[in-house]
Amino acid sequence: MPHGSLALQNVNETLAIAMEYDPARAAVIVADEQCALARLLLGAYRQQLACAEVVIFDGSRPEVAKQAFARLVAGDLVVLVQSTVFRISDFRIRVELFKRGIKVIEHSNLSRMEDDEIGNYVAALAYDPAYYRGIGHPLKARMDRARSARIESDGEVLSYDCALESAKLNIGDFSGLKNFGSQFPIGEVFTESTDLEAVHGRTKLYAFTDTSMKLNVPDTPITIVVEKGRVTGALQSTPEFDRVLETIRAHEGEVWLRELGFGMNRELSRDRRVSDVGAFERVCGVHLSLGARHGIYKKPQLNHREVRYHVDSFVVTGRVLLDDQVVFERGEWLQL
Repeated sequence: MPHGSLALQNVNETLAIAMEYDPARAAVIVADEQCALARLLLGAYRQQLACAEVVIFDGSRPEVAKQAFARLVAGDLVVLVQSTVFRISDFRIRVELFKRGIKVIEHSNLSRMEDDEIGNYVAALAYDPAYYRGIGHPLKARMDRARSARIESDGEVLSYDCALESAKLNIGDFSGLKNFGSQFPIGEVFTESTDLEAVHGRTKLYAFTDTSMKLNVPDTPITIVVEKGRVTGALQSTPEFDRVLETIRAHEGEVWLRELGFGMNRELSRDRRVSDVGAFERVCGVHLSLGARHGIYKKPQLNHREVRYHVDSFVVTGRVLLDDQVVFERGEWLQL
């Protein structure tokens, strides 16, 4: 299917099913046209939201977008299509809109995608509610009652010898949540260890976020060594991965392992990638964050005002076990 037709179909599913958008409600699209993917998505949203007010951010003063937002009321919709990330002084766009009960679809850093990745990104926007909700909610419930976890990675094992934090869902089901909307593509359930020092072992990474903030895929997976929740070694490393670890250590003293993310998006894989890590972290499998920063979970030994780094890294995922129950194998999450 051509990219344009698939974008139109997937945008329609996102609006109708995930966002529960009522066409009678007002909508504002704020977009730029600085890259091919932004232009493609803008065209798809324009077709599906024919009555929406459209603000082209390229040549507009930020006040024009703010004025458009000011005309909206709770239950209306804003779509952000950004080649980078829009900046409006003294106005955190998604945060401020959520405060007013406005629904938000956000696409950001689209210019990071290479031309041959556009199809992967567009495909990842597909929304299958039976899959995301049928797998996501039971997976969260199982994570929340787990007393241990085990990540098997091509002969290596990373162990979590304690309970996990209450998991957070990003599966396109906003019922019962304070905010209605997300950064798209979606598809993730994430948590972390309640006791950071209870994590130990080894795991293999096939990709990581490099110092240019893009996905870096080494020729050979890197094996990280974890002791008491800290990365203490990296085997088969690369100069760029060493640079990432050195940068974290220079500012934070050591490299903590924090987020444990279970990506669910089946349109992204080790071989079907996009360069923007914010999108790729939905990839089906496990991802981990290196560095002490995590805005959702607070830990007493870490001052959230001082930590700086959250480096998403992607695991060669064989099996995932919660307690003794296998929840992931052969490249997919299992029905629970």
